[in-house]
Parts: sequence; structure tokens; C-alpha cells
Amino acid sequence: MGKYLFVYHGGSEPETEAEMKEVMDAWGNWLGGMGAAVIDGGNPVGKSTTVHPDSSVTPDGGANPVSGYSLIEADNDADAIAKAKACPILASGGSIELALTFDM
Repeated sequence: MGKYLFVYHGGSEPETEAEMKEVMDAWGNWLGGMGAAVIDGGNPVGKSTTVHPDSSVTPDGGANPVSGYSLIEADNDADAIAKAKACPILASGGSIELALTFDM
């Protein structure tokens, strides 16, 4: 078992209260369906800022800004990918970056 950081990119924002409820229900069902594998369901995030090695700063999140994160337990990369493929962000045009985390 490993802990995987799911980093969400993009996805459309709901425009009405009904759409918001539908989106929140989809996320709740997805996370709830994974049970104890959800270590931290995470949250959406605001615009990111990137600090570069030369100390310059990019304030707009860069080419593919992060829109949220979760920490999910999975047996291996294939299991993490299978879990990610059911994520609601994909239906709204977003993507997910996965990375195995290491305890230090």
C-alpha cells in the first residue's frame, strides 16, 4: 500500500446552486466509494504562485495551475490510476496528476 497525492488541474466551475449540488454529490460519492483509502479528501485551492530558482515569481499558477488535491491510499500505480479514472473532475474537463508519496 502506498499514499498517492492526487493533484487536480482545471475543471469547470458550477454556475448555479443546482450544478454545485450535483458536483458536490459526485465528489462525495467518489470519495465515499473509496472508503478508508481516502486519507485526506483534500480541498479546492485558489490561484497558485510559483517561486523560481532565480527568485522570480509567477503569480498566475503557470501553464497548468493546480485546482485542488487529495491524498489517497492505493495498492500500486495501477490501483491509483484506476481510482483516478473515476474522479468527477475528468467529466468537467480537468485532469489529475498522481504521485506516490514517501514517509520521511
